[in-house]
Amino acid sequence: MTEKFYYDNKIVRNFAIATIAWGIIGMTVGLLIAMQLFKPALNMGSQYTTFGRIRPLHTNAVIFAFVGNAIFMGVYYSLQRLLKARMFSDVLSKIHFWGWQLIIISAVITLPLGLTSSHEYAELEWPIDIAITLIWVVFGVNMFGTIIKRREKHMYVAIWFYIATFVTVAVLHIVNSFELPVSAFKSYYLYAGVQDALVQWWYGHNAVAFFLTTPYLGMMYYFLPKMAQRPIYSYKLSILHFWSLIFIYIWAGPHHLLYTSLPGWAQSLGVAFSVMLIAPSWGGMINGLLTLRGAWDKVREDATLKFMVVGITAYGMATFEGPMLALKQINAIAHYTDWIVAHVHVGALGWNGFLTFGILYWLIPRIYRTSLYSKKLASFHFWIGTLGIIFYAVPLYFAGFTQGLMWKEFTEEGMLRYPNFLETVLQILPMYVLRAIGGGLYLIGVIVMTYNLIKTVGTGKLLANEPAEAPALPENYQPQGSDKKLHRMLERKPMVFLVLSLVVILIGGMVEMMPTFTIKSNIPTISSVKPYTPLELQGRDLYIKEGCVSCHSQMIRPFRSETERYGEYSKAGEFVYDHPHLWGSKRTGPDLQREGGKYGNAWHFNHMMDPQTMSPGSIMPPYEWLVTQSLDTSTTRSKINAMRTLGVPYEAGYENRANRDLDAQARAIADDLQKNNIKVKSDKEIIALIAYLQRLGTDIKAK
Repeated sequence: MTEKFYYDNKIVRNFAIATIAWGIIGMTVGLLIAMQLFKPALNMGSQYTTFGRIRPLHTNAVIFAFVGNAIFMGVYYSLQRLLKARMFSDVLSKIHFWGWQLIIISAVITLPLGLTSSHEYAELEWPIDIAITLIWVVFGVNMFGTIIKRREKHMYVAIWFYIATFVTVAVLHIVNSFELPVSAFKSYYLYAGVQDALVQWWYGHNAVAFFLTTPYLGMMYYFLPKMAQRPIYSYKLSILHFWSLIFIYIWAGPHHLLYTSLPGWAQSLGVAFSVMLIAPSWGGMINGLLTLRGAWDKVREDATLKFMVVGITAYGMATFEGPMLALKQINAIAHYTDWIVAHVHVGALGWNGFLTFGILYWLIPRIYRTSLYSKKLASFHFWIGTLGIIFYAVPLYFAGFTQGLMWKEFTEEGMLRYPNFLETVLQILPMYVLRAIGGGLYLIGVIVMTYNLIKTVGTGKLLANEPAEAPALPENYQPQGSDKKLHRMLERKPMVFLVLSLVVILIGGMVEMMPTFTIKSNIPTISSVKPYTPLELQGRDLYIKEGCVSCHSQMIRPFRSETERYGEYSKAGEFVYDHPHLWGSKRTGPDLQREGGKYGNAWHFNHMMDPQTMSPGSIMPPYEWLVTQSLDTSTTRSKINAMRTLGVPYEAGYENRANRDLDAQARAIADDLQKNNIKVKSDKEIIALIAYLQRLGTDIKAK
């Protein structure tokens, strides 16, 4: 019996608008921080717009606001049609939409304020993490409710990827968000040092895998055949692609920590699975591109297909380069340089950006029952966007390769050829200018698309409830022929599919993390390493607040070039009290792991007040507000208590006299500055930051 029902296009339209709006905002912030790297004054002298504070705003806005809303737009459109059912609940759809936007707005407010947990791509503090969990559950209930009440027996391949995305992101977010709250917007991660780094990059790498990749593969499997009017190239390849991808991807996180203090066995596992990842990744790319067989003539005329082809190709490039960067010999040069930034943006701008644009150009005219306002403008967007990616990525590849080699170059006499880190930065500044031009071109393309789509909307009217009809799902389904095969049976059982996906992704994570958490020899302790003093602890939190970790690492790798430049390489036991770790992922400035005692207090003061006076040509902005803002010592007690709860051996009752020790250490630093004709009160934030910097690496220095 045929049933009549309606697709909900209004929720799709809402997510589409949010995608475009947040895309422009996120990319504009990205352009601003790109320009700050060659003109620091563009932070306008405000603490709320410095690179360190708004760089996570850019990444969060692009990943979770632009891409996140695009995922929901694509899922809500395709899921209804693949299952021949309206979304399970209009109320849940609205809660999902508005809840996600409120989370993004909370990020826009808190990150510039310096409220950050510092975990890359997961900087939002604990109350927002809880909100993310709740809204993600709302999304899951709505999605599985729709799957349960479907009229189509088999779940199409796109839905497999949506299910894997939901379950894996839930696991990643929860495990990565185990924090102990200290106040309303301050927390410490339960993990420390090496363990924290492993969890963070297990999360960080798989956020790329299961937020930026698998849902987009699902959308590719739905929208590309629709656009090309061709069936997907290979069903069998889809099965191989899906299961091998979600199983292998989850293991690859440790390749972000090669040559660090992470145990060698974990690094080797990460390398092995990263190399293996090429096969399933390219399986998806090949399946996508071969879907266009016999339809390549359409690519010449159809802007949506152009975006899809370049997007899929960018995916192929990024997923080939990723495993190559996981090889230790290449990673030794590329890590901590702009090479990684270029690699990431080929995926973000090409794969996520272009696929989103292609879907928007295809989808908006359909739900508004009209045609695209201007094909010429869409074509202009395609070409200027492509040019933008080239201008963005190529200079950064050059910059990364240049800097990586300069760091390692020695003279014939065996001395570092470029001992001053700043020399290597000044060499690549022209590349930063070109990168900003590329970003600007890409943003212009997005603005043109916005104009084009607004004009398109003006010529049509939203079909908020699109009528459809389909036979009801038979109660007693009798499989025939190929429907009796194992995977076809699995495609009829969504909850079994969900559990199986969960098991597949849990295996890799558990094998990598459990030994690091349970076998003590993986994290050897060092008896001379002591907890931070209260003032140093406060200074460390200021370091996190200002986002210094975006530009400075605290991980000296065991290379001759690094030990010559910075000193003794980093040991796992040095980080046992670091909640969170601050190893960093990019060196725009030098590593700070051995900074303690290297310079006097006056040098640090002057360097933060006016970096150019101490390091001519420096692109670090001044941090003048640290001199005028008083340190909040009302939190010292709760911070000491929280650290003790996490296993840091502060003696019982120390929280009661912690501020007394803090004042004494602060006065000593202020008195030392006074001797150098620098007058600053001991209760100012800069004193705490200096105390932290002077502590770094001193625990293992010979006394």
